[in-house]
Amino acid sequence: MREIWEFIQKLIHPLELLQSMGPFALTVLLLIIFAETGLFFGFFLPGDSLLFVSGMLCAEGFLLEGNVTLLIVLIALAAIIGDFVGYWFGRKTGAMIFKRDDTFFFKKKYVLQAKDFYDRYGGFAIVLGRFLPIIRTFAPIVAGVVGLDFKRFVFFNIFGAIIWSTSMVLAGYFLGSVEFVQQNLEPIIVGIIIVSMIPVFRTLIRERKRKRELEKELAAKKEEKEPSELKEFH
Repeated sequence: MREIWEFIQKLIHPLELLQSMGPFALTVLLLIIFAETGLFFGFFLPGDSLLFVSGMLCAEGFLLEGNVTLLIVLIALAAIIGDFVGYWFGRKTGAMIFKRDDTFFFKKKYVLQAKDFYDRYGGFAIVLGRFLPIIRTFAPIVAGVVGLDFKRFVFFNIFGAIIWSTSMVLAGYFLGSVEFVQQNLEPIIVGIIIVSMIPVFRTLIRERKRKRELEKELAAKKEEKEPSELKEFH
């Protein structure tokens, strides 16, 4: 149990996590990417920051002896397979997932956020969602639930995975050698996480505002109905 807790703590520090895994660093990296994109309980796992750090470590020769092209291909494959699993899970569970009770590993509000995001962007949400924590996990599941055409899903899945893995890994690969980045890595990683979470927070705020407005409308209708009922009674 202690080892599991230590591993979870290291997720906050992706550089330390991968360095501590030694020869298994690549395997751990790919498993995390797969879990975050393919398993509904993987929404808390690091994504963007982990890819950025993997690019840095690749530039240093720690991962795949500096073969950044192979690293991008492997990460893209892990992300693609993960989304296929998420899509399959969504097709199997159907709309029942929106009625599922919250657990430690499952939060219904995240599925609803992904549904709202999907309703706004359609299949392209699979591509955009790659760059958004939480949405990245649940967008393919929602696509499966609503029955997005499989051929279209394959296109958006592969296209999004390539763009995401290439941009984030290359950013770390080229910027990781900059002295300023090396000296301020932790704040930069925190910044990446915060920036990527902004759209999620905006969705939450918008949903709460919409919920309050709906409650006000229902309350107003109730008040209008009660006086009319009293008149009929008299």
